[in-house]
Amino acid sequence: MGKWLQAFLFIAFASSIAAERNPRTERISGSAGDVLEDDPVGRLKVYVYELPSKYNKKILQKDPRCLSHMFAAEIYMHRFLLSSPVRTLNPEEADWFYTPIYATCDLTPTGLPLPFKSPRMVRSAIQLISSSWPYWNRTEGADHFFVVPHDFGPCFHYQEEKAIKRGILPILQRATLVQTFGQRNHVCLKDGSITIPPYAPPQKMQARKIPLNTPRSIFVYFRGLFYDVNNDPEGGYYARGARAAVWENFKNNPLFDISTEHPTTYYEDMQRAVFCLCPLGWAPWSPRLVEAVVFGCIPVIIADDIVLPFADAIPWEEIGVFVAEEDVHKLDTILTSIPPEVILRKQRLLANPSMKRAMLFPQPALPGDAFHQILNGLARKLPHQKSIYLKPGEKILNWTAGPVGDLKPW
Repeated sequence: MGKWLQAFLFIAFASSIAAERNPRTERISGSAGDVLEDDPVGRLKVYVYELPSKYNKKILQKDPRCLSHMFAAEIYMHRFLLSSPVRTLNPEEADWFYTPIYATCDLTPTGLPLPFKSPRMVRSAIQLISSSWPYWNRTEGADHFFVVPHDFGPCFHYQEEKAIKRGILPILQRATLVQTFGQRNHVCLKDGSITIPPYAPPQKMQARKIPLNTPRSIFVYFRGLFYDVNNDPEGGYYARGARAAVWENFKNNPLFDISTEHPTTYYEDMQRAVFCLCPLGWAPWSPRLVEAVVFGCIPVIIADDIVLPFADAIPWEEIGVFVAEEDVHKLDTILTSIPPEVILRKQRLLANPSMKRAMLFPQPALPGDAFHQILNGLARKLPHQKSIYLKPGEKILNWTAGPVGDLKPW
């Protein structure tokens, strides 16, 4: 115990000294920083299909809660593109085609998303664009992108076993998928997908900022479930046991401020913490990752094989700490062993405004924000390979593949 407290006091002391002697922010040198600040305008053109409002606006009118849900990127991306300078009204000059459907805006009374109608909605929308415009049929979607921000993205189920069994919706197999779910060697993430952060409310977070010189007096911080007794009553399946291990090993450790309670000072507390735990839940990602970066709290990522948002632009290895799920019981030793100078550099990098902007979907949009990072990802895929264009009469996708329920009209 004495060793932990001594280490923490040393870190706090080093932080106060560094604040006086070192610049508050640091830019990543080399390609990572350059890519993060790329401007996609002029590098691509996007055509936005005009769909009947039943696929988007009417769904949102039915349940405005979707605007603040962590899956809201599908709504804000649509709004952004409608007024973006990359939008073209001439589909003949488009590099990419976007189909605006709000497939995750179907919430229970408690706010949980129900993705069970999503496959039928997506199929219906693709049937419409393929019969009304010639562009889908030229490539069977290989120059189209879809925003699918659900737990397991285009597999459209919130339970991993069932998501794996379903697999990616067959008619999306050639499209580029923009999704929050990212895990290496997983059936719900195909090559070429763009992994994005979940939505977190930018205005609300900005309003809760505290002075930059506030001491970080909390060593490790976490608020959230450790067990999901409703969906995993026997324990061990939820978060693959990683969250339960955090609680069982560190609930009485004075360096760990962890609880299931979500206080009104949650955002302020993160800004007073050195490390913020970002463990997997039912899926490997959560909004805590966004919150940690925005509030300058070093994210401790506990999710084996996670594919992080905009990994080709954000230097996650330099700003975060990665802990294997099997090593959770050693969290105290791992974190107290990090040299103060390493911690301070991570904090300086996190303080860089470009790092924070890249994780947010602000309204109105800002240069370098998550919208622009998505466009950068699409621009880097250009030009399209000639092989994506099909020969006359050629078909690759099987429209009747998948569960029988997905084939019913929407």
